[in-house]
Amino acid sequence: MQSPAQVECWSDAARRVAAGIRRRVLEYVLRHGGGYLSQACSAAEILATLYTRIMRLGPSQGPMIPRPFPGVPGPGRPLAGWGGLYNGPRSPDLDRFIFSPVHYALALYATLIEVGRLAAEALEMFNQDGSTVEMIGAEHSPGIEVTAGSLSQALSVAGGIALARKLKGETGRVWVFMSDGELQEGQTWEALMAMAHYRLDHVGIYIDANGQQCDGRVETVMDVEPIAAKLEAFGACVYEVDGHDVEALVAPAERPHPGRPLVVICRTDPCRGIEPLRERAPKLHYVRFRSEAEREAYRAVLEQMEAAQG
Repeated sequence: MQSPAQVECWSDAARRVAAGIRRRVLEYVLRHGGGYLSQACSAAEILATLYTRIMRLGPSQGPMIPRPFPGVPGPGRPLAGWGGLYNGPRSPDLDRFIFSPVHYALALYATLIEVGRLAAEALEMFNQDGSTVEMIGAEHSPGIEVTAGSLSQALSVAGGIALARKLKGETGRVWVFMSDGELQEGQTWEALMAMAHYRLDHVGIYIDANGQQCDGRVETVMDVEPIAAKLEAFGACVYEVDGHDVEALVAPAERPHPGRPLVVICRTDPCRGIEPLRERAPKLHYVRFRSEAEREAYRAVLEQMEAAQG
C-alpha cells in the first residue's frame, strides 16, 4: 500500500503535467495564430495520468529533437515507424500505448515534453515541411506508434497487438487513448466485440468524452449515448469518471476485470482552463483567431497560467 504522501506526490505531478500541457498548447496557438486547442483542454489530465501513473513504460528510445521525415516509403526506404520509440522499448513486460485521435497530436507532443521524453524545441518543428512533428500525427511522429488512418482504426490495431501479446505470453498491457466521436464508427464496435471474444483483459481504453467533434456537438451530429450501456453490451468492463480528476482516472486501471477489456469513459470539458473558448461553442474543433482583441483575451489566459506556474 502507498502512503497518503506518496499518493499526493504522484497526483500533484499529474496535475502539474496537465497544466503544462494546456499552457504549451495555448502558447503555440497564440504564437502561430491557430491550432487544436479544445483537445488539450479536455484531454490534459487523461494524458498526464496515463504517462505519470497508469502506463508502465521504459525510458524513451527516441531522440529529444525528432528526426526529419525520411520521405515516402519505397524501394530502399522502408516505412519509418519511429513514433513508438518515445514510449520506450518493446519489452514483453512493459506496456504499449496506441494513440487513436491523431489530430490531438499537439497535446500529445506537449505531454511528452512535460514528462521529459521530448525537447521543448520540438514544438518549433510542429507542422513544418519535412518535419515528423506533424499536425495530424503518423507512425513516425513522437509518441504515435501506428498511423490511425480514419478515426477508430487504431483500436483494431491495438486489439491485434494485444492478441499477439497474449499468444506470446507477454505480461505488458496495451493502453489506448481515443475520442468519443470515434464511437460513431462501426469499426470501433467490431474491435470491441473481438476484444471481448478473445478475452483481452490486458487492454485498457480511455475515451475523452468531451462531446465535441469537427461539425459541433456529438449529440447533434450522431448521438452515441448511452455510451456505458452500449460498451457493456459489447463485453467491456466500463467505468465512467470525471476526466479532470486524476485520482478517479487511475482507480479503474487498478481494479481487476478478468476476461474483459477495460473502458474508461472520461467526461471532460473542452474549454477547461481556457474560458474564452466557450464563446466559440459549439464549434470548438480548431481555433483560428478572428481578431486581435480575441487573441488578447487568450493571451491574458496564458499570462494567468504562467503566473500560477510561478
